[in-house]
Amino acid sequence: MMVAYSFNRRFELAVREGWKTQTIRAGRLRHARPGELIQLFVGMRTQHCRRICDDVRCTDVMQVCISFDAEGEIDRIETDGVPVRDLDAFAVRDGFVGASDMAAFWRAQNGQRPGSTFSGYLIEWATPSTEKARQRHPATGIGE
Repeated sequence: MMVAYSFNRRFELAVREGWKTQTIRAGRLRHARPGELIQLFVGMRTQHCRRICDDVRCTDVMQVCISFDAEGEIDRIETDGVPVRDLDAFAVRDGFVGASDMAAFWRAQNGQRPGSTFSGYLIEWATPSTEKARQRHPATGIGE
């Protein structure tokens, strides 16, 4: 069985270029499992649906917990109960400029309220060009 994920247009380039190598999702019947291929789309279930890139391979699935402070900024992220040390680096892997950008998106798109916590799943994947793409990511300032 192949699992498919749909992304906001904002993330299309980051997914295609290999800068975004993970997605955070709420629970559902079945998420991808490590070793399985994943299909990545924009606009799934619409007439504008399109595949972003070739299938990618799931490398890991973890429980994720994101806590927001009283101002609505990300206060803490845990994966499988382990605190993430660098919130900005985590946010970059998720297609954002940094943790503040990620928090603003969650507030606007997911209605995340200040002082709340989100619990779900972190699905990670790899492509043959993942490391090379990370070096070209605009937020890193490395490579061209």
